Amino acid sequence: MIIKQLSVFLENRTGRLTELTGILAENDINISAFSIADTADYGILRMIVGRPEPAAEILRKQGFAVKITDVIGMIIPHSPGSLHKALELLSSNNVAIDYMYAFASGECKATVVIRAESLQKIIDVLVEHKMELLQEGDVYQV
Repeated sequence: MIIKQLSVFLENRTGRLTELTGILAENDINISAFSIADTADYGILRMIVGRPEPAAEILRKQGFAVKITDVIGMIIPHSPGSLHKALELLSSNNVAIDYMYAFASGECKATVVIRAESLQKIIDVLVEHKMELLQEGDVYQV
């Protein structure tokens, strides 16, 4: 239920993201989801990839600063109010979220990637309330 996320620090310069995605493509590593937060000098690319450990190693060898972080993926209906209901459930169980990002896969479902201090608490709450969680097999390449 816990999946690996890569956090990559990128200098704010033209072509750096293109360089990174090219390296991953050349090494047959798929990107399932990503989010970019930026400042004036650098950006933080957070992404879920098909082979996180090899991706991190390859990127480090190419001069990128990479960190692997544990996250979870919560799967919710892709409909108005679904995210609110899920967050309300977590809030009512005193779960603090560090950050999150989401993506929709078609019309039926959306996946919310969550980073929190206590991932196990999130898992326990969601499993108790019969919420669906992203599994490693849903994102990792075989």
